Amino acid sequence: MKVIKRDGSREEFAVEKVVVSCMKTGAPLDVARKIGKIVEGRLLDKGVEEVSAKELTKMILELLKRENEEWYRNWIVFDRAVKRRRTEEELK
Repeated sequence: MKVIKRDGSREEFAVEKVVVSCMKTGAPLDVARKIGKIVEGRLLDKGVEEVSAKELTKMILELLKRENEEWYRNWIVFDRAVKRRRTEEELK
């Protein structure tokens, strides 16, 4: 399964990247792995060959927010400060 990145390039989906991203928000390894497995399962259930980075982010953020509002906010703040993205507005 491929991820269509924001710049239009494609790369193979890697659950490890989801796990690392979640851990960067403050989520512990076990929770990050759980989120990664849920996201991977949803994608496999859909049977899609490609998923946009935006759709992937939306799924991850939904699960992060459900687990811990602070981790969700940490992701949003990082995206705004470091990546210069307005993630919340983009995903509406």
